[in-house]
Amino acid sequence: MPIIAPLQRANHGSHFRAYGLRGVSALIDPFLGVDHAWMSGPTFPPHSHVGFSAVSYLFLDSETGIDNRDSLGTRNLIRPGGLHWTTAGNGIVHEEVPAEAGKTVHSLQIFVNLATDRKYIAPSVLTLEPQDVPVVQSSGAKVRVPLGGFGDGRSPLNPPTEVTMLDISLEEGAELAVPVAAGHCAFVMPIFGTTRVDGQNFGHNDLKLPVFPAQNTPRTIALQAPHGSAKAMLFAGPPLHSTAI
Repeated sequence: MPIIAPLQRANHGSHFRAYGLRGVSALIDPFLGVDHAWMSGPTFPPHSHVGFSAVSYLFLDSETGIDNRDSLGTRNLIRPGGLHWTTAGNGIVHEEVPAEAGKTVHSLQIFVNLATDRKYIAPSVLTLEPQDVPVVQSSGAKVRVPLGGFGDGRSPLNPPTEVTMLDISLEEGAELAVPVAAGHCAFVMPIFGTTRVDGQNFGHNDLKLPVFPAQNTPRTIALQAPHGSAKAMLFAGPPLHSTAI
């Protein structure tokens, strides 16, 4: 049975709101936290990160992209459906703002730890364009694979921390079985509608989600859409047991 973890509402000014998974890093290692966010204007000034990776993933329904820039000289547009991975390493300053005024970015902000011996590597970035995200179709289900692998789909990215992230869309009544490797934690974040996870229902407004701590044997997580269509994100990865900075 999963552990039920709370989501916290987070608002910053009038242009940013989010549901955040924070304070449970021991359960979701190698992840430090995830924010399911809506941003409609510049919110965070240029800011620094050290010792972990900051990842931005935009949903396909995002009204606009993100104008991203950093102290390495990177300047790029993260488009809806795309992903940008910033490895902070020994230090980076970056800023992300909506590309078009008056439109809302719908995204995930994911914070991923680095192994102890990689915390102070040189900063770097990885970018995945929307059209390059593998898509796996099954009966009533569509799975985008921006990180890691599922079925015959595998992300082309090779980030410094091994993680899987699946963007799962389910039609009403559809079911999907997702294998999780031995030694990997996993958790499911509802994004839209109600997702049944191993027999328990989780809605996108419920402020809770199921977490599966790492175990010594493989497991399979069963997802269903019992009441209309649903969207959920599934995250997985092997714990690093690396101290967060």
